[in-house]
Amino acid sequence: MEKGPVARECSCSCNGDPQNSENRCCKPMPPAHAGENRTPWVIGAIETSTGKIPQVSTEYTPRDRFGAWKARWGIGRMDYKVPPGLYGVGNPDANSLVLVSANYKMSFDRLRSELKGLDLWILVLDTRGVNVWCAAGKGTFGTEELVHRISQVRLPEIVTHRALIVPQLGAPGVSAHKVLKLSGFRVLYGPVRAADVPAFIGRGLKATAAMREVRFDMRDRLVLAPFELVSTVKPALLLLAVLFLVNLIAGKEGFALSLVSHTLADFIPYLGAVLTGTVLTPLLLPYIPGPAFAWKGWLMGLLWAGVYVWFIASQASWTHGLFYLLILPPIASYLAMNFTGCSTYTSLSGVAKEMKFAVPAQLISAVGGIILWVGGLLLGF
Repeated sequence: MEKGPVARECSCSCNGDPQNSENRCCKPMPPAHAGENRTPWVIGAIETSTGKIPQVSTEYTPRDRFGAWKARWGIGRMDYKVPPGLYGVGNPDANSLVLVSANYKMSFDRLRSELKGLDLWILVLDTRGVNVWCAAGKGTFGTEELVHRISQVRLPEIVTHRALIVPQLGAPGVSAHKVLKLSGFRVLYGPVRAADVPAFIGRGLKATAAMREVRFDMRDRLVLAPFELVSTVKPALLLLAVLFLVNLIAGKEGFALSLVSHTLADFIPYLGAVLTGTVLTPLLLPYIPGPAFAWKGWLMGLLWAGVYVWFIASQASWTHGLFYLLILPPIASYLAMNFTGCSTYTSLSGVAKEMKFAVPAQLISAVGGIILWVGGLLLGF
């Protein structure tokens, strides 16, 4: 006899065959709320013909906000996920609609918090903790996983209808006609934003033009900056160590405090390039000329390099100035290019095309700058 809501998950892949979803390799996992306070958003259980289904809260608590903040800053990011399976919001029954989501907890939280007062099912796919849009591009939010999850949770035995509401941003990974053929469930594409789901349902599952519009405004761009900044911490620490050694070898003032101050001063241009690529470029994205992120980042990096060279002009040689003009723009360009995979400004093929030309250019410029720097150290020019 089951003692609580069970989120069923396979202990192996079952070869991805929905017909094998009841294979012996598929076993019930511990309750979705197992473990002390690990899933406080599970508030009860819903009895169905297949057993108990976890009932989730629609409240977005301070704990959820703190978890989202940590994930934004890369703290436990790859573990910020919920067990895949079927969940209930409110008191759904056999006639209730089924929404499909990713098991990235931020996506799941955003959806459930918008469903106050509704009785619905949420079918959570195993996207390895990746959001719907990115997972659809990678294929984890896709046809095979959706068909497998339908069978694995025994959805045909829980609901009498045969319809699923899939987020519009998941469309690149889901083939509606294949899902229908393999599972018998019809795919309806819902709105882009979770906030529009109640209105979409209220309109009889019809979306307005505004619900279909994919936005990437200033707030959307800036919330991505923390994670990109965190990804630069390790390279930055390595660079600081290299600069310290260079200053030590170059025989600059030997006192430890002076060495540290020289090192930090030398680090300023690189820090500026990092902030230019991860914060300034996405902030000003629509206003920077050119379609490619790499180009936009390069222009902003060149602007920063020009400002810095002008600032140190009275203290530095022409080689120093040229070095910064060669090394800083590719840093900003590369970091800005990281935003291409999570924006509405380019497609998957556009990203591949951009990288094909941008990465070699970034490498050539950076290597040229390093050669000039090493030559200046060795030859004294």
